[in-house]
Amino acid sequence: MHGEKSGLIELFRPEIAKSAATAAVTWLKPRTDIAGKPKRIFPAAPVLGRIGALEARLAQSKGDVKRAQRLRYKVFYKDGNAIADAATMLAQRDKDAFDKICDHLLVIDHAAKPSLSGKQPVVGTYRLLRQDIADRHGGFYTCNEFDIAELMQRQRGLKFLELGRSCVLPPYRTKRTVELLWHGVWTYVRRYQFDVMIGCASFEGTDPNNLALPLSFLHHYARAPEGWRASAHPSRRIDMNMMAKDAIDTKAALKALPPLIKGYLRVGAFIGDGAVVDHQFGTTDVLVVMPVSAINERYLGHFGADASRHAA
Repeated sequence: MHGEKSGLIELFRPEIAKSAATAAVTWLKPRTDIAGKPKRIFPAAPVLGRIGALEARLAQSKGDVKRAQRLRYKVFYKDGNAIADAATMLAQRDKDAFDKICDHLLVIDHAAKPSLSGKQPVVGTYRLLRQDIADRHGGFYTCNEFDIAELMQRQRGLKFLELGRSCVLPPYRTKRTVELLWHGVWTYVRRYQFDVMIGCASFEGTDPNNLALPLSFLHHYARAPEGWRASAHPSRRIDMNMMAKDAIDTKAALKALPPLIKGYLRVGAFIGDGAVVDHQFGTTDVLVVMPVSAINERYLGHFGADASRHAA
């Protein structure tokens, strides 16, 4: 596996942010329920980084969360393939019960024209769910698609962070915006001393046969080693091993990968076993597992091991 991983990194020499910036991808789909009704406590020290007029910060109010939800609605429902129910269409916000227990990373453009309420626009967002909070409120929502219980049991003692709802407005899908988003995540990881990041990354489309090349590539070249592997639930699992390894055109496969998935692989992430079709969002999902210990050293050097590169 190590030799294959090194070869995979060699295939990914172009700049991480350049390719990752061209599309916004839905991570992590919501479950329909959640235990308890937690009171929202917003974190201290909200600013996580800056590049020029762009600032990465954590939501500090319900209004901040609503701004992130409106951005998600625009990207996922208005511009994307997600199917909105009546309540979502009426609210014009992508929301679920998990929003109340997650931290919300926002990228704000301080040079842009403010809204009628005087707020600077939110142009990018990530949703972050800490393991200690998930454990108290029904678990991670990745569990809806993938059986991660055994993975977490094998890695007992490590702290998990779940990433979700990543999106960026089209005009801001540039190197600097994506770099700032990722810097914000890395600052958050260092602040809370997480050991593993997990989440579901999406391909557009619900017919796995149309994704045979990239799914097979991920199966053969990026599948997690045994200790880090988790599988899609059997009732929903789609086999990713659709093509023989020697039949894969690696250049064509890389081109077919969503930019965000390529970005995560460059950093050092692994891919779980099996894919899942999500008809509501119009996607085919794979599990991404990113141990901090596996992150490529050149990216640690780029952002700073202590998240100092774009420090606020």
